Amino acid sequence: METKKSNDGGKEKADFKPVIGIAIVSLLIGGLFFPLFITGIAQVFFPTQANGDLVRINGQVVGSSNIAQNFTLPIFFHTRIESQSASGLDPDITLQMADSQISGISNATGIPTGALQQIVNQNVDPEGRYVELQYVNVLSLNLQLIQDYPSVYSAYA
Repeated sequence: METKKSNDGGKEKADFKPVIGIAIVSLLIGGLFFPLFITGIAQVFFPTQANGDLVRINGQVVGSSNIAQNFTLPIFFHTRIESQSASGLDPDITLQMADSQISGISNATGIPTGALQQIVNQNVDPEGRYVELQYVNVLSLNLQLIQDYPSVYSAYA
């Protein structure tokens, strides 16, 4: 910031033009160009992840494997309630929580509990976040139900 002497009694005036210019350039670089550049790189090298790991059925987006979906019908597995999840957006539930929902889904759909248990076991996350807990993705479970039992889930296929 430069100061200049004025002609009105020797007082100095601040010249803010360089500071404002630097602020505008920084804002454009950090707030516009850099995010667009990083987004472009992500789209080229990681398109699936950059778009949110979208899940499609017959070309139509039905959800994201990274964010919990709002399944409310008793014929589907449900995500954790908000008091059990910090954000309410966790896409996974513990194996124990999935197991606890099997009898209710079986009663609502007529699908044998053994078949539902097999679907849950097939969808356990092999990379698991914690050694002591196993997780399953709720969207994956429900999509497999729709795929394996089209007569029960015909409205969703």
